[in-house]
Amino acid sequence: MAVELSYVLITPYTILKSRTGGVIARLLSRTDLELVGAQMLNPTKELAENYAGILKKTVSTKAADLLSDYVLNNFTPNEDGTRRRILMLLFKGDNACSKLYSIAGRLSPESRGAGEMRITGETVRDTYADLVFDRDGSLRYFEPAVLLPPDQEFAMEKLKLFANFADSHPNMIDMNYDDKTDVERTLVIIKPDNWRYPSSKPGNIIDMFSRTGLRIIATKIYQMTVSEALEFYGPVQGVLREKLAPKIGDKAKALLETELKLKLDDKASSRLSEIVGVPFADDQFSQIVEFMSGIRPDTCPKNKLHEPGLVKTMVLVYEGKKAVKKIRDVLGPTDPTKAPSGTIRREFGQDVMVNTAHASDSAENAVREMKIIRIQENNLSRIIKDFLAEKGYK
Repeated sequence: MAVELSYVLITPYTILKSRTGGVIARLLSRTDLELVGAQMLNPTKELAENYAGILKKTVSTKAADLLSDYVLNNFTPNEDGTRRRILMLLFKGDNACSKLYSIAGRLSPESRGAGEMRITGETVRDTYADLVFDRDGSLRYFEPAVLLPPDQEFAMEKLKLFANFADSHPNMIDMNYDDKTDVERTLVIIKPDNWRYPSSKPGNIIDMFSRTGLRIIATKIYQMTVSEALEFYGPVQGVLREKLAPKIGDKAKALLETELKLKLDDKASSRLSEIVGVPFADDQFSQIVEFMSGIRPDTCPKNKLHEPGLVKTMVLVYEGKKAVKKIRDVLGPTDPTKAPSGTIRREFGQDVMVNTAHASDSAENAVREMKIIRIQENNLSRIIKDFLAEKGYK
């Protein structure tokens, strides 16, 4: 089987209707392909026209007109100049194009008569797309939900087009607001435990966050370096020492008194807190770094500290009024066992470390965290260009 690189474009209307998570869940859970890239794009008129032109050349005449007209009408900026959002997802694996196309579903419905479709709910388009005909068979309304190529040959020119666009535009999209009062940006990281095997969990998490009504203005697939994890979670180390070291000191004192049958003075707990409690807290911190990067910091060679980690995450930036609180309310507290029903951590979390997602606890921390993970950088374009070069496509 041939290893292919394919894409799925989630359309502006699908994003607007908060169906993004549902589409992603369907794509991830029904294939063994790897999601290797993601980027939120806001097409220019030029991109829309170029994409529509390529579609005209690469599909059958009837479908070409339908798709190219849709792109021109829905990808082109609004009359006031504001640009619409599309989400580009990159998948890699054996026969990626045909597998994704099968999951997405065909554009043309099977008809038993004018205006009738056989909808089974099996594909993305069965669930999220609309293709409405009048009684005379003429098209009334068309919303494809997703756009993607049927095979690798058709994908190449489109991949190059979007790679060039992504490379020349920032990863974070600026949105327009009539009233910017209380508008915040907050960072969400869908943690490595959600990516261990093909699962609908990442999509379901995004779907649950959609109830906030906030907008996704940036995203990327990311492998956190050990150095970044150390800096990102650096403030946690002090908190762990403060909370855990005294408890471990008291526990060690009690164990020694029981085992050795002697009475230790009160100062013993303080000394044991330093001798045993602090190393224990630091080990917990190292486990957090390892969980997020795939590598323990105390075993990582210095020349590897800044290399991409061994585990995958998905980073998203949400924007809107009181974004920090809204996201954290839906996420739930750090400990999943104490999280209210209906929150993400209650549904998907396991313990205080494997708790499915991170969310900034303040707008100020969101700025700090976004800087650490270099939110304005995205490797989607590089992945595409490397693949095109490998295949000899110019």
